[in-house]
Amino acid sequence: MSEHTADPQAGAWHRRSLLKGGVLGAGLVAAGTAYEVAEAAPGTVTHRQWSGHFKDPSTPDWVYLPFRMPPGVRSLEVRYDFTPHNTGLGFSTNVVDIGIFDSSGKGLGNAAGFRGWSGGARRHFRITEHWATQGYLAGPLTPGRWHIVLGPFLITPPGTPYTVTLRLTHGKPVKPPFVEHVAPVAVPGKPGGWYRGDLHSHTVHSDGRWTPTALVAAARARGLDFLGTSDHNTSSSTRVWGRAVPDDFLLVSGEEVTTRNGHWLSSGTPAGTWIDWRYRAADQQLGRFTDLTRSLGGVAIAAHPTVPVNGTRWDFGFDDVDALEVWNGPWSGFNAQMVTAWQQMLVAGTYVPAVGNSDSHHDGQVVGLPMTSYRLGTLATADVVAAVKGGHAWIAESHDVELTFTATGAGATTTVGGPGDTVTLAGGEQLAVHLEVSGVPGTVAQLFGATGLLTGALADASGQVAIDTTVDPAEGFVRAEVRRPAGTADPGADLSNAPMVALTNPVFVD
Repeated sequence: MSEHTADPQAGAWHRRSLLKGGVLGAGLVAAGTAYEVAEAAPGTVTHRQWSGHFKDPSTPDWVYLPFRMPPGVRSLEVRYDFTPHNTGLGFSTNVVDIGIFDSSGKGLGNAAGFRGWSGGARRHFRITEHWATQGYLAGPLTPGRWHIVLGPFLITPPGTPYTVTLRLTHGKPVKPPFVEHVAPVAVPGKPGGWYRGDLHSHTVHSDGRWTPTALVAAARARGLDFLGTSDHNTSSSTRVWGRAVPDDFLLVSGEEVTTRNGHWLSSGTPAGTWIDWRYRAADQQLGRFTDLTRSLGGVAIAAHPTVPVNGTRWDFGFDDVDALEVWNGPWSGFNAQMVTAWQQMLVAGTYVPAVGNSDSHHDGQVVGLPMTSYRLGTLATADVVAAVKGGHAWIAESHDVELTFTATGAGATTTVGGPGDTVTLAGGEQLAVHLEVSGVPGTVAQLFGATGLLTGALADASGQVAIDTTVDPAEGFVRAEVRRPAGTADPGADLSNAPMVALTNPVFVD
């Protein structure tokens, strides 16, 4: 079904008319039908509509709805509808995501053709040369073959019907053209030291409710020095963050790449960078896109790897990422599982640096819980990327936590190493380890090596704890944890079920 009429009520196109037929009529066309749209007089409005029903759990991940964009279109609008099922477990099945590619193409990795993505977060979007709905990219409505892309997700019988309606308004482009406002990649005048950040957050440009301005304010209130933006599968927010970032605060541009086999953060890439997500582990394409991220100066971080929901759970393995999000949001059993798995990796001789991030979407999810403190040469995106890759970082529940973790030789060696560093000892020399933590009342600090728990100590009444000990270099590494057990605990006990307060990357010994 199609309709090609002048529309005197171009602004009055509502979901009610979509569902009832209204001006769109009753005839619907199945997914995959390619529509041709002819040039038309200014002020003319053209509608096209597709419909179908996703029922089969083996439905393809991506379904494309092609149409021919004619010259002389000033506005593109898409509305769609589907019926998700709320499982009551914190996620829904029978979800249908949505996005769009323009005439530059839709092939895997084709950033030139990408024009936006909103997943299942909204049922309507609009694009003009001057403005676009958050998640979408303003710019020329170039003639040629465009594709609306649907992403059916967790389809379970009876599935969900869907309807997608395209509305093109003909006429001269809305002016002036869109102008980017990107955030600076460095804060001048900041010396070397430890800076706190949160690289995983979401705004109204994907499924978050934070505006960029409100998110920065919340981050500063939590004592953060920088923030990473990571909206799902889109680069739209990175083109406007410059309007929200004050001169003394760093914004690290990025994207949460939401594949069907797990999510990862492409962080520290230039503003406007888009990284494709349309692959599974079996496609063996992850390395292509993590390599692309690195080639653009960024870093690849596996996000919340142990969350067990299909599509969110990490199924790729860790060979192609630079770091792991071992602590995501408030401390949970999923985080505990990841820390245990990370320790096992270290014992096996595999080191992938650890980071912690909040994954905050709104003011009900605390920004900077957790936060990661990075050792930086200066407050700049390139230095953050280097610190993530090097593991020069420790994680804490809040800005109240202050931590120093160093190691050196217990004899002739004077080189001092911190998290992520390697200390080379003289023959027969022991590793002298120093841990000092404050702002952690009611906690226990513990040191771990390849053989497991090495030693521990209780925080005093003022919330301070210190450990000075020597470690056999055969351990290979030493790392620290601070946990808050219920009641008084034995510092030599297994506290793996107690909430984490702080966690360091290891110091390695050669």
